[in-house]
Amino acid sequence: MEGSATATIRRLADAVSTVIVGNRLQIEMCTVAWLVGGHVLIEDVPGVGKTMLAKALARATGCQFDRVQFTPDLLPGDITGANIYLPSQGAFEFRKGPVFTQVLLADEINRATPKTQSALLEAMEERQVTIDGKTHALPDPFVVLATQNPIEYQGTFPLPEAQVDRFLVRVSLGYADLAGELEILDRFGLSSPLDDLRAVTSPEELPLLRQAAAAVHVDPELKSYLVRLVQRTRAHPDLSLGASARASLGLLHAGQAYALLRGRDYVSPDDIKFLAPSVLLHRLVVRANAELRGVTARAVLDEILQDEPVPVAGRRVAS
Repeated sequence: MEGSATATIRRLADAVSTVIVGNRLQIEMCTVAWLVGGHVLIEDVPGVGKTMLAKALARATGCQFDRVQFTPDLLPGDITGANIYLPSQGAFEFRKGPVFTQVLLADEINRATPKTQSALLEAMEERQVTIDGKTHALPDPFVVLATQNPIEYQGTFPLPEAQVDRFLVRVSLGYADLAGELEILDRFGLSSPLDDLRAVTSPEELPLLRQAAAAVHVDPELKSYLVRLVQRTRAHPDLSLGASARASLGLLHAGQAYALLRGRDYVSPDDIKFLAPSVLLHRLVVRANAELRGVTARAVLDEILQDEPVPVAGRRVAS
């Protein structure tokens, strides 16, 4: 199963790459997140393909897709759904909101009020929503891809730390280079390649892919290294908030999925070091006095990654 699982997720990344020019590593991060059921925060300026990436991932995985444009007047019920009274029946009926899908694009999520943002907290963590005391299960898989503009703050509401922590990874696409932008003109000149994109896997195949990822070996020494990295973020003097235990678990699962994508049956220390910025950085909060000195979360994480001794173990040893 391992070889076929690797081939499947590589085909998935290749399929998304037919729509998104460049950004192969970001596409692979989104593929890894989908595989382990993690949510993705896409943070970048307008017009670089954030929405297109979400649509391409949904179509290539054969998943149901829905989109919510977050605005200040959006209400929680506009996302989760609500009980509607039907006079003809003299009873309430639950009308599902757009959250009842498999891939949800939360576009410009930081434009909604904190009350509306919080409507996603239960959904993102527990894959369910509770309306008027009744719990409704969400489809499986359920993945949120949220976008936000990092440079425009007027009319926005910063995501609370509890919600940011629910995103497995944060990615940024950036502007294409000269060759990449010329390729965008060629690809999208007459029609969108998204129209021709076909599913290369399906939600029904996902449990087997997850089993293959979960079977990827993680050496105990590497687990210890991973946890030490996370715990050092909590003790660093320049950070007021470090990464959580959820981050440790997310980094472990992401490492297994990434190793599978690379065709290996074990996680290497380089996998953890490579994934750490995408999994950890958005969870770190720099102290105000450290910010005044020019300290950034990336600088702190780079320092931790450089100082923490890397274990030699990693490859599975045959018994």
